[in-house]
Amino acid sequence: MKTRFRLVLLLFALAAAALRAGEFSFSCKTDKSPLEYALGEKMTFTLRLLEDGEPLPGKKLVWTRTGDDGRKESGEASSDSPLVIETSIDRPGFVRIKVDPFDADGKPLMRGRDKFGFDGGAGAAVGQIGGGEIPEDFDAFWAAQKAELAKIPLKVLEMEEVDSGDPAVKCYDLKIACAGGMPVSGYLCMPKNAEPKSLEAELLFRGYAVVGASRPVKQGKERIAFQINAHGIENGRPESYYNELKNGKLRAYGFRDDENRERETTYFRGMVLRLLRALEYLKSLPEWDGKTLAVSGGSQGGFQALAAAALDPDVTQCFAGIPWLCDLSGITRGRLRGWRPNYAPGLDYIDSAFFGTRIKCPVTIEAGLGDYVCPPSGVAALYNGISAPKKIVWKQGRTHAYSPRNAETFVQEAE
Repeated sequence: MKTRFRLVLLLFALAAAALRAGEFSFSCKTDKSPLEYALGEKMTFTLRLLEDGEPLPGKKLVWTRTGDDGRKESGEASSDSPLVIETSIDRPGFVRIKVDPFDADGKPLMRGRDKFGFDGGAGAAVGQIGGGEIPEDFDAFWAAQKAELAKIPLKVLEMEEVDSGDPAVKCYDLKIACAGGMPVSGYLCMPKNAEPKSLEAELLFRGYAVVGASRPVKQGKERIAFQINAHGIENGRPESYYNELKNGKLRAYGFRDDENRERETTYFRGMVLRLLRALEYLKSLPEWDGKTLAVSGGSQGGFQALAAAALDPDVTQCFAGIPWLCDLSGITRGRLRGWRPNYAPGLDYIDSAFFGTRIKCPVTIEAGLGDYVCPPSGVAALYNGISAPKKIVWKQGRTHAYSPRNAETFVQEAE
């Protein structure tokens, strides 16, 4: 009985300790804006491990410096004092700084189920970072794809009203005929009883995943909102349906080298055809005001938003958060890789940075200086190539999956 009582006390104490555990974070300061260094100029990073905003001593810090110049450096330090790292880069590109903290037993600090650490950096001659060579027939190729799409009549294949959860919003599960072998598939939401030509329209996209669309009810309270899934598959199905596709037909979609060798066979061609057809459908709706047509998404959805804005001149606003597939040939020029398909010539026709050069409407981008799914050099190449009004918000310490609560932000903007 005493043993059981002690066990209960121990479990209670452990639970209480867990509740008292603070929130880990890193502060990172550079001696100037991380976007304003010159080639070869010394960069000084000053980092501090914090718990609940206060310095946390007694931890081991293991750091690495990599970069678009191919250099690698590493070291160890104690969190008893600020960690200072000095480096530079002699070509247009970014330096990446990673810091991993460990306790006295050599165990990594955790944030929930994930290892906690810092990932960020700075760039030199950021305004000079460019993408690769745009194919001479880039525009001709996409004109030909639009012609193929035009051969398929704009036709709604299925339209089922579904519950929006909001009595003021109507919502439909929708499928539309499309070229490329799969239909457009998504959820369309808009205010009930909307008058003709009274609503702005927005096309929304999701990140890399084998999932259906979500119902854009929030956006549909004030405008026509259409979120499509990336694949033309069913929406609202059990998880087993998506798992079967993820482990079968759509396993590692977009990453198949044999498909990416040719522009006609890359998986992303069909994805772009579907978003073009979705825009065409939105413009056909009597409720659309005929003026505002926005596109938005993050990661893979950011790529789709950029492609939509590039290929449809009726798009009036573009938001691309942490956009994927930027500067895909950059790895052949020594830039840090990120998470992306191996470079192949067919990918030149779906490169987000190349699409950016064709955009005429205002573009807003969000990016992380520690995002190495979508590396900063690629996003900078995208931004630099846009000639339309543009704005990019960089966050220090932001990765693809995590944005620090009090991250320092840096804004570039051009009209």
